[in-house]
Amino acid sequence: MAKQGQPPNQGLEGLTSAVRNAASADEKGLPPVHLWNPPFCGDLDMRIASDGTWFYMGTPIGRPALVRLFSTILKREGDKHFLVTPVEKVGIRVDDAPFLAVEMRKDGDSRGQLLRFRTNVDDWVACDSSHRLRFELAADAGLVPYLHVRADLWAKVTRALYYDLVDIGEERVVDGRAMFGVVSAGDFFAMADAEQVRGAL
Repeated sequence: MAKQGQPPNQGLEGLTSAVRNAASADEKGLPPVHLWNPPFCGDLDMRIASDGTWFYMGTPIGRPALVRLFSTILKREGDKHFLVTPVEKVGIRVDDAPFLAVEMRKDGDSRGQLLRFRTNVDDWVACDSSHRLRFELAADAGLVPYLHVRADLWAKVTRALYYDLVDIGEERVVDGRAMFGVVSAGDFFAMADAEQVRGAL
């Protein structure tokens, strides 16, 4: 990984090697990024676009396995995102959310309906009280859903899946106010005021 103002030590290959070494330390799951607090080594010319595409030095990273590998050492601190190994931390740019939710399955368990989402790096996330849906107002006055993936990392839900959520939505009274939203794992995730939604349909 490169220090700020200096050329990359070994470029993408060096970064990949460092990530693989870090990832192999915990073969049972994701690397324990939350336990690592290495020194900041500057910003890397890497960007995650709003459509989920990863870029290195302006060029898309075309290897899904490499993107998946980098995604396992992502960390967010405040409004900034980093790639972290036990010995180094570099900043990267994220246009919106670092992940994209691209597939949804509707299952069920003892709590009732359970929505499960697959991200663009092939993680499956069950929507529940620990992995919540939130809805933000878009520039066109529509809504953009986001799913909590882990730590402080979120996935933007694709437009197609947003329409699927609307199709299975329902009205509930929340704090004395009729709200429209979706239910998963026994939790209700409000999208918007129910009367506004009725007027828009």
